[in-house]
Amino acid sequence: MEAYGVHAWGREFFSINELGHLVVRHADYSSDLKLLVDDLNKRGLALPLLIRFPQLLEARIALLNEAFQHAIVEYGYKSVYRGVYPIKVNQSRKVVEAITRSGKRFHYGLEAGSKPELLAAMALLDDREALVICNGYKDESYVETALLASRLRGQVIIVVEKPSELKLILAVSKRLGIEPAIGIRMKLSSKGSGKWQESGGDHAKFGLTAAEILHVVQHLRDEEALHCLRLLHFHLGSQITAIRSVKDALREATRMYAELVKLGCTGLGYFDVGGGLGVDYDGSQTNFDSSMNYTVQEYANDVVWSVQELCDEQEVPHPVLVSESGRAVVAHHSVLVLNVIDVSAPKGGGDITEPSEDDHNVTHRLWEVYSTVSRKNVREMYHDALDYKDEVLNLFNLGQLSLNERAKCEELFWAGCARIAEIVSGMSRVPEELQKLERVLSDTYFCNFSMFQSVPDAWAIDQLFPIMPIHRLGERPSRAAVLADITCDSDGTIDAFIDLRDVKETITLHNPNDEPYYLAIMLTGAYQEILGDMHNLF
Repeated sequence: MEAYGVHAWGREFFSINELGHLVVRHADYSSDLKLLVDDLNKRGLALPLLIRFPQLLEARIALLNEAFQHAIVEYGYKSVYRGVYPIKVNQSRKVVEAITRSGKRFHYGLEAGSKPELLAAMALLDDREALVICNGYKDESYVETALLASRLRGQVIIVVEKPSELKLILAVSKRLGIEPAIGIRMKLSSKGSGKWQESGGDHAKFGLTAAEILHVVQHLRDEEALHCLRLLHFHLGSQITAIRSVKDALREATRMYAELVKLGCTGLGYFDVGGGLGVDYDGSQTNFDSSMNYTVQEYANDVVWSVQELCDEQEVPHPVLVSESGRAVVAHHSVLVLNVIDVSAPKGGGDITEPSEDDHNVTHRLWEVYSTVSRKNVREMYHDALDYKDEVLNLFNLGQLSLNERAKCEELFWAGCARIAEIVSGMSRVPEELQKLERVLSDTYFCNFSMFQSVPDAWAIDQLFPIMPIHRLGERPSRAAVLADITCDSDGTIDAFIDLRDVKETITLHNPNDEPYYLAIMLTGAYQEILGDMHNLF
């Protein structure tokens, strides 16, 4: 159904069947969400339900790895791709297990941002060709664990993100007698695009400046450990919306890689482009914050081509390409299903009767708005209605209007607004002051969930997620609505919804009937569960 954009954001994995139910599909797998929820209810599982589809994890891992392999073959790139999954994006054991299992044929590794995540990676990853990348804050215990892990399995790279970390790594390495594999994270001058663009640039939280990188190289040379420098890493930020940002960053970072090789860093062999591969939450395929104006294949093509072109120009061997894509791998696999437990009465939807002669004059004026509004005078009548509404409040506060009269006036006001909204809906050009009417008149659908626990990004950073019913999709929805959770916090309201051209303030839903009404919040597999949990497993 076009009202919810499934054909745009969900074309890869989601569709609507002949029963009007939302279906999750991949290859030979298909699951009717409504029937699945009914079955889970019969088994005693109460809503809300977070439903995972590991088949979609497998599909996204394959898509990413095959995109890079296709680009490598097409351009004749003389090395390989080795992706890693950042555990922090979704640390659920079942998710990480599914990723390591599905990614084994691609030698797909893991990225750890803390000692607990590193321990989890070592427990779950049994492929010696897969990488383990160690990022994040590093104390002596974390570094020691990483070095011991490298003795057990190899392919563990500790990334220096602050100048002080190098001395610690070398000191622990000497004490244990284990040679480290070291990476450095460069601080790009280039910035990403979207909500997280400040993760890059000169004021980024992590990374070394050009001068600091030179100091690291000299320090390693002085310690006769320059051969331990194995990887160059950068990160533009999460959810990169514009491919141009990726291209700019690749030029800067690849130049840095070539310069380091020329400085004698002959052990350097990994080029880590970090995360940021986006998810098209709204299906618009644009550089809007909740979308991306490129495909996974275009992203892979640009990484491979950019690195190859500059390395060939500088006569530098092609490095192993590494990416730390998390959101793009796990977002699709998780669906949150809610049940609607109550719906507010529609404003202006009651029976309206003409005022009597005894009613206050302001009541008659509001009746005039309700009964005479037309396409020709709709703007004027709306302005009049707003004035009369203010007058009603003033009269009530002064004791010149009874409670019964105030209630009658409010009913007339909302009924008039409803008629105005009906007229406006048929206009090709809507006056600016009338564009908010749909939101003002919207119903509130109270849903059985906590916004702060289930979709914290929708509250914290205004992240948009596709939201839709999982059934009755063969019926035309008729009620403009916003969603409210069942917490006692007034912020627990979702009033921003995806649209191919803009952000909508309401979502169109069906009239309630005697049957349960289920909504799904889609593409919630990245970050939403862990933000309210133990982030980075600290």
